Amino acid sequence: MKLALFDDHRLGVVTGETVTDVTGALPWPHEADPLTAGWWRRLCRDFPAVRPALEEAAAAGSAVPVAEVRLLAPALNPSKIVACASNYAAHVEEMHGVQERTLGKVESWMMNFDVFLKAPSSISGPRDAIVLPAAEVAAGHEIHHESELVIVVARGGKDIPEEDALAHVFGYTLGLDMTVRSTGDRSRRKSYDTFSPVGPWITTADEATDPAAFQIDLVVNGDDHRQHVTTKELLTPVPAIVSYASRVMTLVPGDLIFTGAPPGVGPIRPGDLIDTSISGIGAMRLTVRS
Repeated sequence: MKLALFDDHRLGVVTGETVTDVTGALPWPHEADPLTAGWWRRLCRDFPAVRPALEEAAAAGSAVPVAEVRLLAPALNPSKIVACASNYAAHVEEMHGVQERTLGKVESWMMNFDVFLKAPSSISGPRDAIVLPAAEVAAGHEIHHESELVIVVARGGKDIPEEDALAHVFGYTLGLDMTVRSTGDRSRRKSYDTFSPVGPWITTADEATDPAAFQIDLVVNGDDHRQHVTTKELLTPVPAIVSYASRVMTLVPGDLIFTGAPPGVGPIRPGDLIDTSISGIGAMRLTVRS
């Protein structure tokens, strides 16, 4: 099942190029305010129990074209955004050149797999603009795109065994981990408003089946094909990511985990158009402005 949030944070089931509002099938009160929308975390946690009602509502409801609704980020006030560093070998290799060009040196500590945090306030939707921070642009820092598979946490938990990790995944979506290349703190450089576009919807784990079978692509300005990789190339695969993150911090339903940047990252500038997609999930087209 593909689940979208649209308009006034309505819940929709996406089929092809249409979406059907199934908000009324939720067994909990629907709160449109994302800061108080506890129903979303319940949905992430209890989806298997709620799914039959959503399927019935989708079959009986009236579908409308996706193009006619305002798609929102398929995430409501997560307790945190966890992000993975150095999770594709080719990206680790290319970062040597990026760091030498942008920092004048190579920071070896940035080349090892680990997790860090991004601010939830950096989340934006699949049709929103990426806004470049004026101070960073004025300082001459490059700002890069990183197109990534994003895990949406289901039951959450602490110290999750790797062999049980996929049972803690609600689904997957597409995300851009926007990054300022500088010597500043990693979390700060990645947490500006609009620096975590996600969407266009969630493909639930039962439909996705194999998280190592996704293909990620990113094109800038229609003809500059920068990123093209499959998630089977992840150095630390999805089950190990979930398990490791849960040993560092307790995962909560609705949390997002960015799985790491594939090779092909590069700078963006005001006026650029970014097309990014993941097979089996969907695509986002994002403009860049100052």
